[in-house]
Amino acid sequence: MVRSRPLKVALLGCGVVGSQVARLMTTHADDLAARIGAPVELAGVAVRRPAKVRGDLPPGLVTTDAAGLVGRGDIDVVVELIGGIEPARSLITAAFENGAGVVTANKALLAQDGPTLHAAAAAHGADLYFEASVAGAIPLLRPLRESLAGDTVNRVLGIVNGTTNFILDRMDSTGASYGDALEEATALGYAEADPTADVEGFDAAAKAAILSGIAFHSRVALDDVHREGITEVTAADIASARRMGCTVKLLAICERAQDGRSVTARVHPAMIPLTHPLASVREAYNAVFVEAEAAGQLMFYGPGAGGVPTASAVLGDLVAACRNKIGGGRGPGESAYAALPVGPMGEVVTRYHISLDVSDKPGVLAQVATVFAGQGVSIDTVRQTGKDGEAQLVVVTHRAPDAALVATVEALRRLDSVHGVASIMRVEGE
Repeated sequence: MVRSRPLKVALLGCGVVGSQVARLMTTHADDLAARIGAPVELAGVAVRRPAKVRGDLPPGLVTTDAAGLVGRGDIDVVVELIGGIEPARSLITAAFENGAGVVTANKALLAQDGPTLHAAAAAHGADLYFEASVAGAIPLLRPLRESLAGDTVNRVLGIVNGTTNFILDRMDSTGASYGDALEEATALGYAEADPTADVEGFDAAAKAAILSGIAFHSRVALDDVHREGITEVTAADIASARRMGCTVKLLAICERAQDGRSVTARVHPAMIPLTHPLASVREAYNAVFVEAEAAGQLMFYGPGAGGVPTASAVLGDLVAACRNKIGGGRGPGESAYAALPVGPMGEVVTRYHISLDVSDKPGVLAQVATVFAGQGVSIDTVRQTGKDGEAQLVVVTHRAPDAALVATVEALRRLDSVHGVASIMRVEGE
């Protein structure tokens, strides 16, 4: 049975995602009312530039006074889609203080101030939902928070940025350079005019912080995440990966230490075998591989961005928040009871692919091998090509701590016979 009094929703932001949320709330109004148990009414839409509002909204709904909309007192749920740190943080906090639940897709704010927001929500008995902050439409955070609540997650490995996946996929499938692939991504709308947040790994790092916190029941901040982007990935790296039966992906990797006493979170390009499920994720799609003790290996796949897919995740959270308003309950809050420390990147153990420019003369390979042995890094394979006194040496190691690899590279750079370290890339997913 549907009650008559509508639940009132304030929408902050009406861009690519916000406009689709407003549209779906209108076109699916009857279904939403049936699923929630009450009609849902869009009470107002706050924007900075009313002239640029997307979609067909009644003029009376649009306002530039976001604070006034949130502070009306009759708002049940605030949907925050403006992004950034401020004024989003202040508006979300004000929503809690006025008794409203909050649905947000703001990964940057959650990665930076998640604990503060969770505390404010708990203090006012309000909801904080954020499924759309990671991997767009893919149901991922709710399964981690709820479906796997009785399990122990040991590793989360994923492609969580569609822009970089599109670029790397184009470099692999068409032989395009990084610059050409980025230009195509921009033309198709996958990359922003300023792509820094995507290509330098900031976007994926924020998502890794959120995933780590939920998966390991510990607080992981953006600054705790080791971050490398894809701007240094070359056609030679792509070709070398192909020769190894691998492809290159920008991965977010969140791991529990083997002794269970710490966690690590990192974002960087890596070679993964073509046999791994993530290797087949093409174009701008996202996919996340979860490894849990009881459930085993799970994979979540789908569109990781875009107005309609992300709006789908927002509406799922909106339904949950509205149901809680009717029933008097509250959704899951922050779970940080484990309080596991974040270990340094130097403790991460993986394999490495190192490309060196060296002199093409006898004894060089022995010198290089001695450096690796001196740091306790075992060599798996070596490939050398040379011409006119110059050579390229490609070394693939066995698993070793990151700190040992860093020390090895520093020692290699001191050798007269090593003219340069062309590239270093980790090998994951084996």
